[in-house]
Amino acid sequence: MQYVALIVALFFATPAAAASFDAPKRKSGLWEIKMSSGQAKDMPAMQQCVEEKTDDPTKMAGSQKMQCSKNEMRKEGDKIVAESVCKVENSTAKTRAVFAGRFDSAYKVDIKTTYEPPLSGMKETSSVIEAKWLGQCKAGQKPGDISMPGMPNINMDEMRKGATKQP
Repeated sequence: MQYVALIVALFFATPAAAASFDAPKRKSGLWEIKMSSGQAKDMPAMQQCVEEKTDDPTKMAGSQKMQCSKNEMRKEGDKIVAESVCKVENSTAKTRAVFAGRFDSAYKVDIKTTYEPPLSGMKETSSVIEAKWLGQCKAGQKPGDISMPGMPNINMDEMRKGATKQP
């Protein structure tokens, strides 16, 4: 699970990625998100309740702790490409993520990261995130709520707000 948190944090490494366009927002409702990689096999899908007006996938809780010298987002044809270079512990992580699909129904993100020097023995990692819109959020859910089997529910919006209040 720590690996997954690292990959997601690296991808959304700074509070706002530099973009030459308005980054798309996901459609309001319940999204199923599946993540797979060589290091995180057979992870259960998670579900996130999203509000389009407040959805900002370029912000991530804890990202203020990372030092990034590059964080760019741009359109390349019908895809969105995000690239970052960040310090993680004593390593430099170079990440490239390619988004494909539609943010109102389903999308896929291919993420590749290299570490120099290797981070905890990892020289490079590859991950795939696949997300699909399921419909309206479940009763009692609020935007930012994430549920995953066997884990307590968390709210990413509240985590982001808490992270921005820290020095």
